[in-house]
Amino acid sequence: MGCRDVHAATVLSFLCGIASVAGLFAGTLLPNWRKLRLITFNRNEKNLTVYTGLWVKCARYDGSSDCLMYDPTWYSSVDQLDLRVLQFALPLSILIAMGALLLCLIGMCNTAFRSSVPNIKLAKCLVNSAGCHLVAGLLFFMAGNVSLSPSIWVIFYNIHLNKKFEPVFTFDYAVYVTIDSAGGLFMTSLLLFIWYCACKSLPSPFWQPLYSHPPSMHTYSQPYSAQSCLSAIEIDIPVVSHTT
Repeated sequence: MGCRDVHAATVLSFLCGIASVAGLFAGTLLPNWRKLRLITFNRNEKNLTVYTGLWVKCARYDGSSDCLMYDPTWYSSVDQLDLRVLQFALPLSILIAMGALLLCLIGMCNTAFRSSVPNIKLAKCLVNSAGCHLVAGLLFFMAGNVSLSPSIWVIFYNIHLNKKFEPVFTFDYAVYVTIDSAGGLFMTSLLLFIWYCACKSLPSPFWQPLYSHPPSMHTYSQPYSAQSCLSAIEIDIPVVSHTT
């Protein structure tokens, strides 16, 4: 695995993260989280379906694509707890995932445009390629949890509504879109963790979260007085030998 170069695992994880964030955007904006189907036994009337989203609500007759009733202010009067939680959880998950994408991009750029000569000034630097990818993987995992849990809750909340009222509530395809997007975030996190663990044993100062000081770095080192502040291990202790 090319740990000192931009590897296919990091590029694939970045693309997978972008697709997952796009799916979360779509799931957040779609007005298809819950359907309330009202069936009439009058042959002169049509069945009515109410589509409930996180921000809007739309009522349509069967076979019609136009909204009989459209409520653009639904977001301020949501009376269903699971949808109210999703109004906060999904935007938060998108923000966390976008931060992870930014860190992942910084890590790839740092790998692609790094210098071939170690820099002693970066000895205490925590922001490098592997550090960015590791933190990005943790953020992707966190964003997946934030979006997945309330999305699955919608399924169980529908069961609760059907028991409490009548079996007329069903969840719509926005639930599937969000759950799939959360799975994509977990896959992105897994790819980054696999890359990190596969490269962990390498002694290269270009990728480790904490820069090490292999023997090859002494060629580029500063004088002893400046170097002694970095590590006590590097201090040369004179040894006096007795000859007989």
